[in-house]
Amino acid sequence: MKKTWLTLSSTLLMMATSSAWADRTIVDQIGREVTIPDQVNRVVVLQHQTLDLLMQLDAKDKIVGVLSSWKKHLGAEVIRLDPALPSLPMPGDLTQVNVESLLKLNPQVVFVTNYAPQAMIDQISNVGIPVVAISLRADKAGQANKMNADIANEDQVYNQGLAQGIRLIGDVVNRQKQAEQLIKTTFADRAEVAKRLDEIKPAERVRVYMANPNLTTYGSGKYTGLMMQHAGAVNVAAASIKGYQQVSIENVMQWNPQVIFVQSRYPNVVKEINTDPRWQSIDAVVHHRVYLMPEYAKAWGYATPEALAIGEMWMAKKLYPANFKDVDMTQLANRYYEQFYHVPYTQAVTQ
Repeated sequence: MKKTWLTLSSTLLMMATSSAWADRTIVDQIGREVTIPDQVNRVVVLQHQTLDLLMQLDAKDKIVGVLSSWKKHLGAEVIRLDPALPSLPMPGDLTQVNVESLLKLNPQVVFVTNYAPQAMIDQISNVGIPVVAISLRADKAGQANKMNADIANEDQVYNQGLAQGIRLIGDVVNRQKQAEQLIKTTFADRAEVAKRLDEIKPAERVRVYMANPNLTTYGSGKYTGLMMQHAGAVNVAAASIKGYQQVSIENVMQWNPQVIFVQSRYPNVVKEINTDPRWQSIDAVVHHRVYLMPEYAKAWGYATPEALAIGEMWMAKKLYPANFKDVDMTQLANRYYEQFYHVPYTQAVTQ
């Protein structure tokens, strides 16, 4: 009996060990087959969108290194969502990596952006570390590794791509259940916003400009324009430029937007617009409609869950307050942040 028990114990130990070291193959968002460990507990994240998603998937404890520009892209307030961020090593950024520094972290997977240079991906892969590229887009052939892709159906590309990206990241870090809940919540409020805006005719929709530093903005083919569309706005830059580009003050004056939005990570841009003489004749400035967006209304080139779940609602309420007077954005934001970031949304929300 004792011998049988020992044999059984040895077999179970061997099975557990084998399972712990088992590999599996996934397909990342630029179509690459990548072999990764069955259980991934150490990841380096060289893309800010993926870093944001890992926090929402309750996988912060798996992050052992981050991109060097995380604060620039996510904003300083993100530290309250993950207090460990400032102490994490930074072995690279969106388009470059220090392999020697990376190896010291012993990661099982490195997440990169879809437009990371092939040489960067090769550097990491050649030292035996799996690389997973995330685009948050469902691109057609030949567009997956581009920053400014050629997109025919923006709704389809970003909706499907975001869901695919969340599932992929959740699968890599073994957070499948959390990924499905995040996807479900992300798309829940879109129909409500659309219903409240249904009566507003195309000619009556507000013309909006998204102001980034150094006169950069988002044209067609970026989630920001889709966010405006779902919020009942018209992106004034969409007809003239594609992707993320720098424009001139003359362009903005010609577009003459009725509202200017500025992302929460760029508060100085609001001050620049309100004090720079060149902006003072623009309709949005004249009527004091230059708004700093709340943290969750991420008008990035790529879609994020909170931008869809509550950011589009905030934007729509800001543009058409009478249609959303019963909507309490503070309540919505707190509910979302407590569910996914596991902290309350403590900033003041401009209703």
